[in-house]
Amino acid sequence: MVLVPSTMLPLGTPAPGFSLPEPHTGRIVSLSDFDGAPALLVAFLCNHCPYVKHIADHLAAVAGRFRTDGAAVVGINSNDATTHPEDDAENMKREVEWRGYTFPYLFDETQEVAKAYRAACTPDFFLFDADRRLVYRGQFDSSRPGSEEIVTGRDLRVAMRAVLAGEEPSPTQLPSIGCNIKWKLGNEPDWW
Repeated sequence: MVLVPSTMLPLGTPAPGFSLPEPHTGRIVSLSDFDGAPALLVAFLCNHCPYVKHIADHLAAVAGRFRTDGAAVVGINSNDATTHPEDDAENMKREVEWRGYTFPYLFDETQEVAKAYRAACTPDFFLFDADRRLVYRGQFDSSRPGSEEIVTGRDLRVAMRAVLAGEEPSPTQLPSIGCNIKWKLGNEPDWW
């Protein structure tokens, strides 16, 4: 396990497009499926990372609340499932059911979407406004596995509340920290 921080993609960056399979339902989900939502959270996740496991149950609840408030949420797993079979499509289906994710959890097998978002770790969060401009990227909260801090999702919740209220989140944002995305051999991004 290599711990890395978010790349902190520049605020204002347009949401890169995607069209990816959702193993749980078998359908293809695209960025355009979320048109009309006042906010879109794109979360890079996986099944095995202890940093994702640390927040996963709370993320399921927070994402459910975001969706109730009208926001769109999508999870994306970009890990190489050949070297990390616990992150394969079958295990993604089980993860959705076990965690109670109510949002699409997509498989980025080519890793091109992770590259487009400059996602570096799991978890890695990207929040876009209604115009699909990046307004928040960074940590869920400051809790980490083994820390005494309680998982709250505070940083992400504060940013989402601002977007849903038509306001800009604070530009002071802390990077997420987690396991590095498991790049396929020879497929590492040029910025890696």
